[in-house]
Amino acid sequence: MMRATSLVILLLLSYIFAVVAARAQEKDAGVGAPPALAPEQAPPLPKPGPLAQPRSSIQIGFPTVLTEYVISPSTLRPARVALGQKLFFEPRLSGDDTVSCATCHDPARAFTDGRPLSVGIHGHVGQRNAPTVLNALYNKTQFWDGRVNTLEQQAALPITNPFEMGSVSIGDALSRIAGDKDYQTQFMQAFGRDVNEQDMLSAIAAYERTLASFDSPFDHFIAGDVNAISDSAKRGWDLFNAKARCHLCHALTDNQPDAALFLDSDFHNVGIGILRHHVVPLAQQAERELAQGHVAGIDTAAITSEMSVLGRFLVTRKQDDIASFKTPGLRNVLVTGPYFHDGSMQTLWDVMDHYNKGDGITNPWLDKDMQPLALTEPEIDDMVAFLASLTSPQYKVTGDQEYARQLALSKVSRPQRDTARAFGPKLKQPEPPPL
Repeated sequence: MMRATSLVILLLLSYIFAVVAARAQEKDAGVGAPPALAPEQAPPLPKPGPLAQPRSSIQIGFPTVLTEYVISPSTLRPARVALGQKLFFEPRLSGDDTVSCATCHDPARAFTDGRPLSVGIHGHVGQRNAPTVLNALYNKTQFWDGRVNTLEQQAALPITNPFEMGSVSIGDALSRIAGDKDYQTQFMQAFGRDVNEQDMLSAIAAYERTLASFDSPFDHFIAGDVNAISDSAKRGWDLFNAKARCHLCHALTDNQPDAALFLDSDFHNVGIGILRHHVVPLAQQAERELAQGHVAGIDTAAITSEMSVLGRFLVTRKQDDIASFKTPGLRNVLVTGPYFHDGSMQTLWDVMDHYNKGDGITNPWLDKDMQPLALTEPEIDDMVAFLASLTSPQYKVTGDQEYARQLALSKVSRPQRDTARAFGPKLKQPEPPPL
């Protein structure tokens, strides 16, 4: 029975993706910086195109067994995926018809927006960087703080968040498409029912579950092509699993290399942003305002207020979770910057400099695995070369351009570099104060 179900899933994946997926890498012409916006102006609406199409399951590195566990065949019916893709680009789901899911998750930018902090309806600037939707089907929790578990739940919250899509309710958003004859037909084809809230969210989630992105040069290297990546990237992969200590968060276990998703499905405080905020009074305020554990309240606080810096603590209210955020996967990381939950790092060299000095040691809640790494400049270059090798073929041109841009910037600006600290001892970390 299990074998038969697996075969059905794979056949569905292959059929759906093969029918609708274009060879998008041939269309990739690269993208520049996102356009500047006037006050109260929402970003321009991305258009669907080849890069928006579901990905084929026939990719080197595609985790077949894992995918079988996270995808139900019933969610991947072609009519549901097609409806979800249309809804993903639908501005009428926003309060004033100016913003869609794709506003923050533009396929041309590997389903991110290229901005440090996302911008939504009326030009509202949120508190967090937009993570990619690519491979989100494998996430055990969604959003930087893991405040929901499913893609259906994830699809709902931005629609009603006042800084994102700004609808009064899911029903309010639905009402603006319910009378559309095309949508009425597509809902009936996909679900056998009239337009309704739950099916709308299920369709968006079904589309997002087709966005598996592998087939990178690194995947070809792991599959046996020794020439698929550079010698520098090979050295970077070795460093990743040893001296650089990246595998402690970007692998399923601490003692075994993980060449699939590069995440641990956990939350960590890595010293980003916390020292710019008065965290203790913010945590006390959060305790009072979120005493009921309202998801809607958490969602609003995470995007619209300074309490965003509290991260996972907003969800669990456990002191150990203060300023902890979900480990992101590293696939396509070259083309999904700026980096970290607050978009505070511009280049992968900045990211490596941050970790190299074990930054944030005066932060009382810093993750225990943060420490100086003593990586040399050539070793940092090797690490970036490895990270660049995780770029899927659809984004090769964009990736090459972005690598050149970041490399040039790293030659004149390295604001995170502190060689003395990187090669020094780990400093004593202060004890957490009482809340």
